[in-house]
Amino acid sequence: MFEGKNFWQIINMGGATMYVLIACSILSLAIILERLYSYYQYAIDRHDFMGRIRSEVEKGAIDVATKMCELHRSPVAAVVGAGLAQHSRGDKEISESMEREVMVETLALERFTGVVGIIGNVAVYIGLFGTVLGIIRAFHNISLTGQGGLSVVIGGVAEALICTATGLFVAVPAVVAHNYFMRRVDRFVVDMQYCASQTLALLGGKQP
Repeated sequence: MFEGKNFWQIINMGGATMYVLIACSILSLAIILERLYSYYQYAIDRHDFMGRIRSEVEKGAIDVATKMCELHRSPVAAVVGAGLAQHSRGDKEISESMEREVMVETLALERFTGVVGIIGNVAVYIGLFGTVLGIIRAFHNISLTGQGGLSVVIGGVAEALICTATGLFVAVPAVVAHNYFMRRVDRFVVDMQYCASQTLALLGGKQP
């Protein structure tokens, strides 16, 4: 059925729905690559980082520790930095400042991931919608051809199923990526909470 046909001819066989699926695929891929790159940049060894922060805080060089946080492009560093900025205040103010920063960073980590999840959920249905339209078109062609209509409908259904296959091709990577992103966000949240707890313990003994 596809012999002698180029990519765009195959796409046209699936109808207008294929262009919607292609747009979803491009958007999903762009977000996946952007998130993977961001998470790679945000990665940090929390034990090594907190060890260096602890060393500076114990020496009383809180300004140096704060500068270290500013140099790291990481949610963990942002949370610790928020706590260090309140080092002269009480435990409650320090804790609340870090909790607010955890919420802000969590929202940033989840940026666009919901779009990938939506694409993963609806791409299959978009593909099925295209297939149904194709089948309707095929049966309409039968009514016009009369004799020999079976070969017409078989070819039409086969072409319509391109939409279903494409919908699955778009949806599966999006669902996998969304689940992976959610796990990465959860790990970042655990790291932020762990480091916030350590920072609060460190600053508890440094308050005037």
